[in-house]
Amino acid sequence: MFNVLVTSSVKNRLFVVAAALVLVAYGWFVLPRVPVDVFPDLNRPTVTLLTEAEGLAPQEVEQLVTYQLEASMNGMPGVTRVRSVSSVGLSITYVEFDWGTDIYRSRQLVAERLALVREQLPRSVNPQMGPVTSIMGEIMLIAVTSDGRASPMEVREVADFVLRPQLLTIAGVAQVIPIGGEVRQYRVVPNIATMHALDVTHEQIEQAINRFGTNTGGGFVDQHGREYLIRNVGLTRRLEDLGKTVVLHRQGQPIFLHQVAAVDFAPRVKRGDAGYQGKSAGIVSIQKQPGADTVALTNKI
Repeated sequence: MFNVLVTSSVKNRLFVVAAALVLVAYGWFVLPRVPVDVFPDLNRPTVTLLTEAEGLAPQEVEQLVTYQLEASMNGMPGVTRVRSVSSVGLSITYVEFDWGTDIYRSRQLVAERLALVREQLPRSVNPQMGPVTSIMGEIMLIAVTSDGRASPMEVREVADFVLRPQLLTIAGVAQVIPIGGEVRQYRVVPNIATMHALDVTHEQIEQAINRFGTNTGGGFVDQHGREYLIRNVGLTRRLEDLGKTVVLHRQGQPIFLHQVAAVDFAPRVKRGDAGYQGKSAGIVSIQKQPGADTVALTNKI
């Protein structure tokens, strides 16, 4: 067989050379377009459920949230293992499916089970499915630094509200997670002595804060054949507006929030931090979707 192949190739030298050139040209054309997955998926198709249960200890999270989710996910078609982690105010449940299972069909099955189990969970708990990614999906870490003129809160806001929305628009990006910096929050510190003097309770202050910063509708009014919308625009982020929130009325006079409490901005309690070259900074972690071209996606980012 080998002698016949060599003899035929020698007799048809021009054809062999032409065929070789065609194959080389085709390979040269296809090679740059072949997707390169530098970080292949090493785990089974997995659906991650993230559940925040603020104020609950790990024991309550395990009993009231994690156990209910695990019991509802077991027995679904294609499920090979269900594992979970319960910590302070957070439950993470991993639902693993068999090899070759369509991840999007698996997510649909999980969503159907979540709709049934939500009634068994505490009222303020709402499980969410994580993005379609894997343990090898993190492809890039971007540092957001400051030269000292921007505060850690401003650095984190740039990562949250500028970088993250733009990065999520890139095809192939599954999730963008900002880490570090300081998350801005309102801080209201009640003045106990003033509260007693004005007979104001903590519940009244809490109700006033819940009403702050919301837009409400009042329907419409018909005048001269035209409909005019009635709007109550209350959406704001200014501390002055929060301080001027009315807590209650007494003898026809309003009692404002700044009269019974101190109002300012404060960072959320940290459970971790990030840095770059020995200095505090914000880090943006980018995770890719399974099967995405790692090299091409990195160039787009």
